Amino acid sequence: MSVNLKDTLNLPQTRFPMKANLVEREPQRLAHWEKQNAYYKALEARKDAEPFILHDGPPFANGDIHLGHVLNKVLKDIVVRYKTMRGYEVNYVTGWDCHGLPIEHAVTKNLQKNTTELDPVTIRRDCTAFAEKYIDIQLEQFKRLGIHTDWENHYRTMNPTYEADILRTFAAFVKEGLVYRSKKPVYWSIPYKTALAEAEIEYAEHISNSIWVPFKSLNAKEYGLPENTSTVIWTTTPWTLPANLAIAVHPRFEYTLIEYEGHNYLVARELAETFIKDVEWEGKVKITDVSIKGEKLEGLRNQHPFIDRESPIVLAEYVTLETGTGCVHTAPGHGHDDYITGLKYGLEVYSPLDENSRYVDDGQIPESLVGKSVFEKKNGASQANEEVLKLLQENGSLIQHTQFTHQYPHCWRSKTPVIFRAMDQFFMRLDHNDSRQKVLNEIDKVIWIPDWGKNRIHSAVENRPDWCISRQRSWGVPIPVFYNEAGDVLLQEDVIEAIAQKFATEGSDIWFTQSEEELLHGVELPEGWSLEDIKKGEDTLDVWFDSGSSHAAVLNRFDGLHRPADLYLEGSDQHRGWFQSSIWTSVIENGNAPYKTVLTHGFVVDENGRKMSKSQGAKTATEWLKQYGADILRLLILSEDYRGDIPIGNNIIKQISGIYRLIRNTLRFQIGSLYDFDPATDTVERDDLHILDKWALEETRQLIQQVTKAYDNYDFPKVFQLIQLFCNNTLSATYHDIIKDRLYTLAPDDPKRRSSQTVIYAIFEALTKLLVPVLPFTADEAIAYYENDEDFSENLATLQDWPIADNYPVFETEAQEVNDLLKFKSEQINEKLEKLRQEKTIGQSLDAEIKVALQASNPIADILQKYSDDLAELFIVSSVILETSSSEDQVAVARAGGERCPRSWRWVPELVETENWGRVSPRDKAVHDTLYSK
Repeated sequence: MSVNLKDTLNLPQTRFPMKANLVEREPQRLAHWEKQNAYYKALEARKDAEPFILHDGPPFANGDIHLGHVLNKVLKDIVVRYKTMRGYEVNYVTGWDCHGLPIEHAVTKNLQKNTTELDPVTIRRDCTAFAEKYIDIQLEQFKRLGIHTDWENHYRTMNPTYEADILRTFAAFVKEGLVYRSKKPVYWSIPYKTALAEAEIEYAEHISNSIWVPFKSLNAKEYGLPENTSTVIWTTTPWTLPANLAIAVHPRFEYTLIEYEGHNYLVARELAETFIKDVEWEGKVKITDVSIKGEKLEGLRNQHPFIDRESPIVLAEYVTLETGTGCVHTAPGHGHDDYITGLKYGLEVYSPLDENSRYVDDGQIPESLVGKSVFEKKNGASQANEEVLKLLQENGSLIQHTQFTHQYPHCWRSKTPVIFRAMDQFFMRLDHNDSRQKVLNEIDKVIWIPDWGKNRIHSAVENRPDWCISRQRSWGVPIPVFYNEAGDVLLQEDVIEAIAQKFATEGSDIWFTQSEEELLHGVELPEGWSLEDIKKGEDTLDVWFDSGSSHAAVLNRFDGLHRPADLYLEGSDQHRGWFQSSIWTSVIENGNAPYKTVLTHGFVVDENGRKMSKSQGAKTATEWLKQYGADILRLLILSEDYRGDIPIGNNIIKQISGIYRLIRNTLRFQIGSLYDFDPATDTVERDDLHILDKWALEETRQLIQQVTKAYDNYDFPKVFQLIQLFCNNTLSATYHDIIKDRLYTLAPDDPKRRSSQTVIYAIFEALTKLLVPVLPFTADEAIAYYENDEDFSENLATLQDWPIADNYPVFETEAQEVNDLLKFKSEQINEKLEKLRQEKTIGQSLDAEIKVALQASNPIADILQKYSDDLAELFIVSSVILETSSSEDQVAVARAGGERCPRSWRWVPELVETENWGRVSPRDKAVHDTLYSK
């Protein structure tokens, strides 16, 4: 009877697909997890264990998720899954940021198509629907990534209970005396007509107008200066000149006069040459011998160039010698430094603009400027700039006008240049009661990853001016402030607490739908308050205060959470945003930071390091998912150093896909090799394991140890490198390659084969668990196919416990001996084999035999001799002949002689006859006899 020898081999048997088909099959696995209630099963399994809290920073609910969201959520999910497997009780609550400009802008724009009369209630109704719509969309998109959480229980900053906690946090600031109302300059978005927080500012390239303007000195003789003297200012914001109230000089700088066409111009001595060059006066002027310190110029009166107003010289330390003239145009209503100087000298906080950022007719502004907008286009042009330049030219007060390109603050949403504009706003006093120092002290107690994050937030907090917390918007949490008939601010913590309680049950819309009497019904009014002349405010809170209150509204409210959280994990821009607003609110309300550790990541860029732009054809997160699946994107994120920018592109994805296939094929080989292995009956005792298997087990033990350490240190790129090298070098190129012969050709119950299966099983268990945080879909699929050779099982990946290195036997000595043998193969044999292959002398390494003649003094000689019976298998050749050399070491590789076994492909001196297989090697005959004796 003819037998196909291939059918006699123990080839791997599994239905685990070679092709992943992640795009189609991952959603099916998500449905299986949902049906199995995977998140709660994992949570229940760790009930009452030590908690680990990763507090989710809320993404904004205003559009589809982008790759930045993918990066952030996947990094969080890796941590959550890892900590869960390590035995922690991990309650991971996701959330959404709902209030704010982008949503209100989109809604208002849509409403204006049908009406011009927009009331806050209508705007808020549509904003709520808008946010709910995109929360539902983003939730499904995040779910598609395999994020391990309970999606039904999440937080929203627009929920009534959350809004109530925002007010309670605000009340803590009021109680500490930190909230005040003042007219001072703030960042102002012209398109959105609202104040902006510092965290809502980004810098972008902008063209500005650079002008040099003389202010005629009115009492120069009193200062020992010629009567025909003018103080020269330089500014890049011509539109602010109508608001000029003073000129600042540095008290310790030396100032001089430049004579030009019979007139004297006052500038800083060190900037004289630069000034002459800038205004193109070379060869036409004389720098005089006049030298007067700035402090001696204080009070010098100057005439505004086109308004009937004086502009005195004041002193300021912030004046520099980097650019300009050393004489700084000062408008207290349009700059922070100017404002501080104005307070010192009793100057008016003057900002003659309306809510549309147009000049108003206040009796001072020239008629030609009234109604002109200060909004600047990309080329620096604006109605106001053009009119100011025209006025200066007409009265001969424009020495020079140029343009230059520089980085300028822009609104992060409208992407348009902001202005500094003084108006009545609410602020937080950040230095009152040592609040700033308390925050800085808490920063020092937090672990910052990377460590430069500490310096970044420390600097941001240290240099931050008072926090402008009011916004002129409808879509937000209203500031619970009232005003009496005289316009005095009525702000009291007990009233705020009472309003908060009403918000918790009725929502914040009542602020806009109810009268003052209704809002304060049942509230005990403080002394001096009267319902007869009271009026509620119209401002809303800065949305950073919303999200910054999440420690109170989420960590304190949801079951299983606590404050401080163990980890906050967001992009590096949040040192100015959520990380900072959170620590300010937490320190004021509770006296400590809301987090123990803060981890920051970079941003997603294209393969050339450029910001991804949809307008330039960049694919959306959904498009990437539809093309490659979640596990590929997750593996890519693991592979990159998240602490910097993360490049994503087709070439990078192709490389990652190749590595994914390596990992998948590794798992497939192991599952297939275990088809006839029962751990309960076939496991080989540790001392009886073959030397190669001991080596593989030791390599696995060390992998677990190193990967665990990397996960603990949030060193995810290290995890990637370790797993990739293990699958590629340790397993695929070495261990799997070597043991295929024994797995395929030995009798099923051969101790040597069972030894390898014992270790393959141990490796498979460890490797799949190490992969769960990164490749949850693939790991879950692999476990299911091992369990029952089907797509799904109830033994979910998320229910697995983390492998513990200490539970594995230690084979360091044996592993070192095998490593020495593998090194000998790499250095002395591989190159010679490759040369024979290239010469067509052999086809594969089994066609070769090796003769090794070593001196007895060579350390490797003893190891070779000790494992002489295993060398042919280890080196994947047909035979290894060991000899002792008296002179020099010699390693010779040649084509093996004898006959080739048709079953195992090894060359032996002579084949032997069998009843059913024909002529095979003696070793294969022994297998034959064993099988047929049964």
